Order: sequence, then C-alpha cells, then structure tokens
Amino acid sequence: MTLGSQAIDQVFRDARTANGFTDQPVSDELLWQVYELAAFGPTSMNSQPARYVFVRSPEGRARLRECLLPGNVDKTQTAPVTAIVAVDTQFHEHMPQVWHGEGAREMFAGNAALAQATAQRNGTLGGAWLIIAARALGLDCGPMSGFDMARLNAAFFPDGRWQANFLLNLGHGDDAKLFPRNPRLAFEQACTLA
Repeated sequence: MTLGSQAIDQVFRDARTANGFTDQPVSDELLWQVYELAAFGPTSMNSQPARYVFVRSPEGRARLRECLLPGNVDKTQTAPVTAIVAVDTQFHEHMPQVWHGEGAREMFAGNAALAQATAQRNGTLGGAWLIIAARALGLDCGPMSGFDMARLNAAFFPDGRWQANFLLNLGHGDDAKLFPRNPRLAFEQACTLA
C-alpha cells in the first residue's frame, strides 16, 4: 500500500528544515507518541542504540546553550524542545530483550569495533526515524551538528555511556524564518543502477 500524496507531502515534499519556531508548546504526550512511532523504524539486528534527551527545562536549555555554536543559538532557544540524539555505547546490554537470537550481547561485547560502528550507524538511523515520526505527527524539525561535541557530552553525559550524535530542534516552525529550499541532486548524480 502506498501512502497518499498528502501524507508524503507532509513528511517529505512540503517538509522543511525549521530555522525558527513559534511559541506553540510541544506536550510530553506528543513526545511519547513521536518516540513510540520512531521506535518501529528498523535498525540492524533491532539493536536500537539511539537515545534521546528532550531538552526543555530552563536549566537544560541553559546547559545546552553553552554548547552551541553562535549561529545555532537563536533558533535553538526558540524551539520548544531540542532533542539530543545520542548513542548508547553499551546498547548491546539490551540485545537479549530486543533480538530473537542468542549470543548477540556477547558478540558485540567481544568486538568493540563492531559495537562502535553498529552504535554510530544505527543511532544515526534512529535519529532519522525520529525526524520522520515527528513530521508525521505534525512537528517541524531542525537537525543540526553545530555544537561543541566534547562540551555537550560533558554537560549531559558525564559518565560517557551515552555519546551525542546530533541535535534536533522540534516544534511548530515559523515559516517567516525559512530559508529558500536548496536544490537536491538528480537521480543520475546520486544513484547508480548495478
């Protein structure tokens, strides 16, 4: 079954990267719904290494502000929520809960390079699923990587288990602050049929 054109427009064609937000709040219930929908997105071996910190308190926002590059401060401060999309470096501890086969936890625990690559790749994929879920549920998104990674990890993840990947501003976008849509590569530039 193919989604209708309106749904595809909302998630992809009409969706824009939000560069500013209205003051309309985002409820805890909506964040729950976004996560629960995003959690259905596939990851290799159902590993689900992505972790999300929804920053919205004044204290959390102040800590986050200290980690941002100057060009990202204003749009982040207007966002009702900023998700820190992180990876759990010990995601494999949950493999017996999420994977049907035996030995997955031990496989990752015994191979640090495989565990790190799996966490990074699939944690990024989890962040992409979060964007799709948020858009599907009516939120606008502003993903970014303009922050001091070491400072953010020290501020939010001092034990080192979780590691930041990227930031995602969430809310209802202010259309007056949108940039013109930049072009996309053509199929022939980005794809090969083999």
